[in-house]
Amino acid sequence: MVHSRWSDAEAQEFITRYVEQHGEDLALRVYTSRLIGRDEDLVLHGGGNTSVKTTAQDLVGDSLEVLAVKGSGWDLVDLEPPGLPLVSLPPLLRLQELEAMSDEEMVNEVRRRLLDTSAPNPSVETLLHAALPHKFVDHTHADAILVLTNQPDGEAKIREALGDKVAVLPWIMPGFPLAKAVSQAYQDNPAVEGIVLLHHGIFTFGDDARTSYERMIDLVAAAESYIEGSSPAETMCSVASAEEPPELESDVARVLPVIRGALASRAPEGGFTRLQCSWRREADLLAFSRHEDCARLIATGPLTPDHVLRTKSRYLFLTPEQAADPAQCRTVLDEYQKEYLAYFEENKDRVAQKPTMLDPSPRAIVVPGLGLFGFGSSKRAAEIAGDIGEHTLRSKAQAMAIGSYTGLTDAELFEMEYWSLEQAKLGRKKPPILAGQIALVTGGAGAIGAAVSSGLARSGASVVVADLDRDAAQRVVDTIRGDVSGAAAIAVGMDVADPDSVEAGFAATILEFGGVDILVANAGIAHVSALRDMDPSAFKSVLDVNLFGTMTVLQQAARILESQGTGGSVVVQASKNVFAPGAAFGAYSASKAGQHQLGKIAAMEFASLGVRVNMINADAVFGDSVPSGLWAEVGPDRMKARGLDEQGLRNYYRERSLLKMEVTPDHVAAAVVFLASEQAAATTGTTLTVDGGVAGAFPR
Repeated sequence: MVHSRWSDAEAQEFITRYVEQHGEDLALRVYTSRLIGRDEDLVLHGGGNTSVKTTAQDLVGDSLEVLAVKGSGWDLVDLEPPGLPLVSLPPLLRLQELEAMSDEEMVNEVRRRLLDTSAPNPSVETLLHAALPHKFVDHTHADAILVLTNQPDGEAKIREALGDKVAVLPWIMPGFPLAKAVSQAYQDNPAVEGIVLLHHGIFTFGDDARTSYERMIDLVAAAESYIEGSSPAETMCSVASAEEPPELESDVARVLPVIRGALASRAPEGGFTRLQCSWRREADLLAFSRHEDCARLIATGPLTPDHVLRTKSRYLFLTPEQAADPAQCRTVLDEYQKEYLAYFEENKDRVAQKPTMLDPSPRAIVVPGLGLFGFGSSKRAAEIAGDIGEHTLRSKAQAMAIGSYTGLTDAELFEMEYWSLEQAKLGRKKPPILAGQIALVTGGAGAIGAAVSSGLARSGASVVVADLDRDAAQRVVDTIRGDVSGAAAIAVGMDVADPDSVEAGFAATILEFGGVDILVANAGIAHVSALRDMDPSAFKSVLDVNLFGTMTVLQQAARILESQGTGGSVVVQASKNVFAPGAAFGAYSASKAGQHQLGKIAAMEFASLGVRVNMINADAVFGDSVPSGLWAEVGPDRMKARGLDEQGLRNYYRERSLLKMEVTPDHVAAAVVFLASEQAAATTGTTLTVDGGVAGAFPR
């Protein structure tokens, strides 16, 4: 149940923080906007909008009446004053006198009234906020309101739940017509505390921030109480048992690469455009997925048309058998895409500008007994689809419990999906070179592994930092998240010499992101000893990690890459010692030579899967922010043998190279990113040296 989160002490904190630069009105507008944004039952991921009518001074000191309204690209949950662009209010009110105005004209008229021309575009509902006479206006897509409005008798149910406190309007596309309709509804009944828009959401208002906010809470809470009082004990989400089936994770790990592979599409520039996944396994969602009405209900429209860009108008239903079989999965997906094409062809003339068809693949999939899967071009996009999907399934179950669920028509949804102002929310930035891809890096907590993980994240991949020392891997993840905006990364404990540990690490990767596209076999250890003095157990330990460990990760990756059927890239982190071994370094050199040979064999075997396998031979990579474990092992012996300190040893290796340069972990990371990208699309089985130039280690 929603409840008021208002706190006098918190409100005063916001006033203290912002009043000097922005004034008390804007301070409280930020505060209550965030209160709304914190409650997922009210808004999700950029949904909803808020405003306040206040005054501002221009450069010459004149006081101006302005509307501060949520700007495009901002989310209520973390709104700041710059996310509330100031628009001159009197011209907005004059625009209400017009009989008609196109969307493009509306955007232009609003934008040219901005006090700061560098500010974000004001909400598409700016004119609506301006038209209501109240100082504060709040708008949400509250679940409970939508449960009531998405009914055959939606208006009647709203009336039963909320009485005369609200005016009710039919579905109207956002923009100028809706602004005029809301204004007229209030003029017809100025005693109302809110206005409900069928299939859309609710507006509340007041002369102070708390009143507008708590009217929203009170009305939504009343809708929730009505639903609860009208619902039977059992619904589609009722949970007979809270226990998950023991095989749930293994079943999901088996089917997700199949589904993800089917969703991938050929990219115009080569390779595949891939999606990532966010899996939802809550007991009530599993119950919904098993219900006999599940397939029919998820094929109905979204709770609010604002969701259509994130999840499409309907979700895809796959049986467990279809989800596990690539051919069946592809057949069902092909049918979904054909239906989307028909939907596009039937409705494309409903929008003024000639539309270009969006990706026809689903963004939310339900599998009975396995739950809900949200998909997106990034982990963040997948999480958004998953969050919306969760609320949609639960709300549809509630709607069925009190009546029946009825969404908008395909024609109405198309107008929203292909509305130029709605599509602008998606942005048109060129994606990074590894966008949508999932990379697993073994030995990810070491100097090279940390740099490689960071480089992959900077290039758009979601990254799994796998290491025997999980705590150290988590520190790398924390650094990546701090350094790379929007990075998706997790830490996994993995012993590459233990096949069970490797299998569990890959399974964790699938459950988090949906599959694997890039494997960097980087884990390695060293041992210094002459052959005559070699401890057999130490020799075996080095081979277990460097050689056998490479085999285990190649084996697991091959199985997943085959299930996906979308190619991929493997980079084996070998060594300069493959071609130029060193005395007293026999265990390491032999294991790396064997690892290098495995990489060549994998290049031959994986080619039929469209997977490229390449090797990197690096040398003398010390590391700074993250120390090199290998040099911690071999460095003291090398320093002692040459009578050098650590800096002297670094200088020795730098001067030994043809280029007279120190090789850094970032150099290796750049090589990995290149080999993993489509820039190396025609390259497999190669060895790329990253050693500053060591003539004795040239590949032959």
